[in-house]
Amino acid sequence: MKGKGGNVGSRFPLSFWEVGAASSVVLGFVLCLLGVYLTMPASDYSFLKLPRTLEDLQILRDHLETYTIDYTAQVLVGYCVVYIFMQTFMIPGTVFMSLLAGALFGVLKGVALVVFTATAGASSCYFLSKLIGRPLVFSLWPDKLSFFQEQVARRRGGLLNYMLFLRLTPTLPNTFINVASPIVDVPYHIFFLATLIGLIPAAYVTVKAGIALGELQSIGDLYDFNSIATLFLIGIISITPTLMSKSKS
Repeated sequence: MKGKGGNVGSRFPLSFWEVGAASSVVLGFVLCLLGVYLTMPASDYSFLKLPRTLEDLQILRDHLETYTIDYTAQVLVGYCVVYIFMQTFMIPGTVFMSLLAGALFGVLKGVALVVFTATAGASSCYFLSKLIGRPLVFSLWPDKLSFFQEQVARRRGGLLNYMLFLRLTPTLPNTFINVASPIVDVPYHIFFLATLIGLIPAAYVTVKAGIALGELQSIGDLYDFNSIATLFLIGIISITPTLMSKSKS
């Protein structure tokens, strides 16, 4: 019996209650989107789908430009709900949403919108993971989680600088940081500040590219060598105080 129970747990690590909690969150997002849909005029909304290619994104941008002028509040709320939902449940494609923010709202408003929604979505993922994520993370990324836990334990004194470094550089995926941080005991205030500040440079690069969406040939064009080198430089600067304090001690 024990072996049988272990096999079931290894196939699906979440309990019935945990699945119910996650389903409740999904239902909340669906109700928000339904509320937005009901306040929009009758029309053909078949173009509304998560963009997976630049072509999909350009079609979505072309259709939403008119609605953004006449139904700004609904477009903003719908955008925020979709972005936060994607971040909460680690759905790939938020880079397209960041490009869309630039195409629809410009650089300043776009960056503010992306940083807000990305931080809110990361926070939602953090708390959902704190509630039900432990078995899932241990099942999916045991080695990566052990590495992250060790690094966090070693850098307790300068944890904010280390988290900033992770957010600024592609050392660890942002989705993994979101879901693993509560499990390795990263305090929420540090997680929040590192996310809010650390996502600004990458958000600026992506949103700015969204303004000239037609000139973008591929997602790979977003992060050329200069962009990545700049992000790493900013990241190294962010952990310099921690390195200096350790050398003095």
